[in-house]
Amino acid sequence: MSTLEKKKGFRMPSTPVLLFFIIIIVAICTYIIPAGSYERYVDEATDYTVVDPDSYTRVAQSPISPFQVFVAIPNGFIAVANIIFLLGFGFFWVYSVMQSGALTAAINKLLKSKAKDSKWFIPLCMLIFAIAGSTYGELEVVYGLAPIFVALAIAMGYDAIVGICMCYVGVATGFASATTNAYTIGIAQALAELPLFSGLAYRWVIFVLQYLLMTVLVMRYANKVKADPSKSYVADSDFSSFKLDLDGPSELTTRQKIILFSMIFTVFAMVYGSLKLGFWINEMSAIYIISALFVSIVAGFKPQEVGDHFLTAYKEMAIGMIVVGLARVILIIMQNSSIIDTVVHSMAGVMTSFGRVGSSIAMLVAQNIINFFIPSGSGQATAIMPIMAPLGDLAGVSRQVTVLAYQFGDGYSNMLWPTCSVATVCGIAKIPLNKWYKFFLPVYAWCFALQVILIIVATMIGY
Repeated sequence: MSTLEKKKGFRMPSTPVLLFFIIIIVAICTYIIPAGSYERYVDEATDYTVVDPDSYTRVAQSPISPFQVFVAIPNGFIAVANIIFLLGFGFFWVYSVMQSGALTAAINKLLKSKAKDSKWFIPLCMLIFAIAGSTYGELEVVYGLAPIFVALAIAMGYDAIVGICMCYVGVATGFASATTNAYTIGIAQALAELPLFSGLAYRWVIFVLQYLLMTVLVMRYANKVKADPSKSYVADSDFSSFKLDLDGPSELTTRQKIILFSMIFTVFAMVYGSLKLGFWINEMSAIYIISALFVSIVAGFKPQEVGDHFLTAYKEMAIGMIVVGLARVILIIMQNSSIIDTVVHSMAGVMTSFGRVGSSIAMLVAQNIINFFIPSGSGQATAIMPIMAPLGDLAGVSRQVTVLAYQFGDGYSNMLWPTCSVATVCGIAKIPLNKWYKFFLPVYAWCFALQVILIIVATMIGY
């Protein structure tokens, strides 16, 4: 064993191993946590499946056996097969673009311009994505864009974490500061019987404050890495598949210009499709496939080269796919053992004993925890708001503040819990979760403190 290995001592397990440990712990919890269930029904006014807050009952205990744990693993992968395919097809598109040389030439052009030295470049990228997440609920599109921003960040002298911050952290911050996000605020306010998108002025204040705080925290890390690359938390990780040949030309050929234009059109097609045509994961995968084939034709790739690019893309995304599948196994085990509703009921039951301000903060804490069990924004709204809204009434917490607590809890913890989107994004970017947590946990602490202040202010001003 080398001296360096001795100095390191304990080595954090890889992300798949860490998730497997969590699966085992959750499986053990199915023997300890009582099983319970709420009744659910379809609200005719909204057409949402909602929970009857007074219907919780204990049900027969159904702990998960060791064999069922292993059965849950393929079931978990099947449940997220569409996301797994999205990762593969998305990187197939990105890899095709990278092999065409168009992205390399564009980045070379950028790096030879003054834009790369602008202190506003990273904040501007984050702002664009934050507005997208806040207004129309963008989130999944960054899965396909993450490799591009990782490559760009590395080329500019930063690291993969900064690349993910430019797109994913930006959009997730906006998602947590939702202003007109129909998938979260729209559903939550409808279930809380509030006017749609009411309280918008305070939400824009929240957006500005949370964006500014996150930008400061990200730029502090980014500047540290650029000044000394050894300070990067992922300095010992391999990102060779994201590195570009920056010694090439910076002038774009006609073919490369067409390819870059097609990249813009691809993003536009996904955004327009999700907003106007009801596109979701499978439709996005289809767009990636079409775009990859278009890029391949324009670049003049031979059929065998296209096939090689496809296989390489899936090989590069293998760990990310495994992470996504294992993360869903955790939820399947909790669902099959009927312990999710018990966890929610137990958290909700203690909130009315803390007073008005204390209850609003307790709701914030509870929503952050609940997002581990119900990572879907719309799914969490339909499951939780029918319970939280009447509980808030009893505790003297306004329904706007109740929705705000849900919004915050569903937002930043998306970048925290391995059952949420962070596992997917880190898998795509090849960032080990333990390295991500080394960066993000202090960031999360600052952001959570700001959320507490914003919740208290909202409560005190009668929001």
